Amino acid sequence: MNARAAPTAPAAPSGTTFAVILSLSFCHFLNDLMQSLVPAIYPILKTSYGLDFGQIGLITLAFQFTASLLQPVVGMVTDKRPMPYSLAIGMGFTLVGLILLAHAATYPLILLAAALVGMGSSVFHPEASRVARMASGGRYGLAQSLFQVGGNTGSAAGPLLAAFIVVPHGQRSLVWFSGAALLGMIVLFQVGGWYARNQKARPAAK
Repeated sequence: MNARAAPTAPAAPSGTTFAVILSLSFCHFLNDLMQSLVPAIYPILKTSYGLDFGQIGLITLAFQFTASLLQPVVGMVTDKRPMPYSLAIGMGFTLVGLILLAHAATYPLILLAAALVGMGSSVFHPEASRVARMASGGRYGLAQSLFQVGGNTGSAAGPLLAAFIVVPHGQRSLVWFSGAALLGMIVLFQVGGWYARNQKARPAAK
């Protein structure tokens, strides 16, 4: 009688997985680039829609409420129930927000678009930080530094791209950046798959 071997669990990640960390850094670059477009186009919105500074402030409130204040909530939820593919979903919120902002014809739609772009950031950051730590192989400082470089570079590049693209071509040209969001979703879907496989492997490795 032949004994059937029990299936083996996938191995937990050992060593630093630079492909995952660099992918996250690249997507952090894309995410923060697109986030920084919102405040960068305030002068265009102010002129095009005749907004006062109070209305500009409300756009900032809508954006920062979802981009910053929502992050701890997302972090608490995903601490209890990790969601590997939420990375791509978060980038999807940014995609929808950018498309809406490009075509927004009224002030309420601008507020909604800014909130959606911010929501994408709040979903992305907690889980991306978790995956970067998982892929670090114990080199937490290096992994976090590489991850952070991508975001900081994106924040710096966004206003420059707004000056060279959105200012001469108008608000509608924001839709061109949806290609960056789609690319980010594809990369993050692959990262999410790696995350899901290794999340299952961790209990077996303990």
